Amino acid sequence: MSVREANFDAMAFRQALGRFATGVAIVTTIDPHTKTPLGLTISSFNSVSMTPPLVLWSLQNSSTLLDTFLKTDRYNIHVLTAEQMLLAIDFSKGNQEERFSKVSFTLNEFGIPKLDDTCCAAYFECYNKSQYPEGDHHIMVGQVERCSHTDDMPLVYHAGSFSLTPSKGK
Repeated sequence: MSVREANFDAMAFRQALGRFATGVAIVTTIDPHTKTPLGLTISSFNSVSMTPPLVLWSLQNSSTLLDTFLKTDRYNIHVLTAEQMLLAIDFSKGNQEERFSKVSFTLNEFGIPKLDDTCCAAYFECYNKSQYPEGDHHIMVGQVERCSHTDDMPLVYHAGSFSLTPSKGK
């Protein structure tokens, strides 16, 4: 069986994908060499399995953090609340020191940065189970070792912007 060549333009594909509202999360780990905290904002987070408890997220192949996340044993995923749009923006740009200077965090028992409990709608401590290169991204599968949640409204990403709820199409 062969794969058909896609017969559409990239912009139309991107706009169609933008119609799907997603949550927003920050993934954190530790630099194995310098022991400094590392993190980034993602909107590609999903559940995979209840038994065992698995989640997935994806990271661009061009990310400067790709090598670290491919090699780390563990990472934490923090689902952001509706009030955390600025934190999501902060963790999507700038250097790592700037990102972590704007939020309080502790290190969990494995030395992985855990954002303050009061700041997240949900939290997942994950073992880095597997990774799969696909297209211009790597799919990361994490086995959840511990999780918690609040009743706060989650931050939503839809049609290229952050929101409390999905907005009408542009």
